[in-house]
Amino acid sequence: MTGHRFGRRAGPALLLLVAAGAAAPGLADPGPAQRAVLDRQAAAARAADAGFVPSAERGRALFMSRPAAGKPDTPSCTSCHTTNLARTGQARAGKVIEPLAPSAVPTRLSDPATVDKWFSRNCPDVLGRDCSPAERADLVAFLIAQ
Repeated sequence: MTGHRFGRRAGPALLLLVAAGAAAPGLADPGPAQRAVLDRQAAAARAADAGFVPSAERGRALFMSRPAAGKPDTPSCTSCHTTNLARTGQARAGKVIEPLAPSAVPTRLSDPATVDKWFSRNCPDVLGRDCSPAERADLVAFLIAQ
């Protein structure tokens, strides 16, 4: 069997299962609002690459990555959100951040405007640039699987 069995027209439910690893035991089943946010982010990424499929693993790698060598003052996602997304985090200014995991806070990642706002604020701080549409979709795939 080749890797093209489902082709480029795989339905949103299949994409979500692949992207979020929903078949793996212990992962949260995202709600309709989180699925809609993922579908929206994935559609933006597919505008640049018609064959794009969100990857929770790529999102995990990006989220867990450390600042580049020589840039110790650059935060990483885990600097504020911790590596356990079901736990409370803390911004560099001391503000408490509710857990990112929808399994801990069911409303997390359910509002597209809020998701866009935080990507627009945090990507430049962490990556030194805006996140690409593919990176956003991969990050949402990872986060909704938590």
